[in-house]
Amino acid sequence: MKDDILIRNESSLIGKHKSEHEPYEYTKYEVTTQGEFSQCYVAVYEIPPMKSNYPYHYHTNNTEVFYIISGQGILRTPNGERVIKPGDIIVCPPSEYGAHKIMNNSQTEPLKYIDFDTTNSPDIIRYPDSDKTGIFIRNQSNTVFRNDDKTSYYDGE
Repeated sequence: MKDDILIRNESSLIGKHKSEHEPYEYTKYEVTTQGEFSQCYVAVYEIPPMKSNYPYHYHTNNTEVFYIISGQGILRTPNGERVIKPGDIIVCPPSEYGAHKIMNNSQTEPLKYIDFDTTNSPDIIRYPDSDKTGIFIRNQSNTVFRNDDKTSYYDGE
């Protein structure tokens, strides 16, 4: 954990590009690393045209806040889709009511935003479209499973 104030210039951030599965792709510029601060994670994201960075999901233990810097997109929520644009601040609470997916609907322009997250651990992330659940524990490998694989507490004991 950091004990002093952190100042980083955006131009000094190193991007991590991820494009493992169509139609998901992004470049993430971490302002803080996952283990650096115990209560807040900050990153700048760029989503290429016609892509999303993550599937539709919600957190059960963490709030996510997005500030749109440039470009425009579509925010999918439980209440439908909304256009997002520069200057918009989006707060997704930790519950099914905070479910979200950010999509860049531009044919030519990247969508760029800052992501501010609380980092309570563990966090359970639900993916309603694929009926999956992820268990995310700080500084450990993530586990994702299909909800159909549920079993009883004493099964196999």
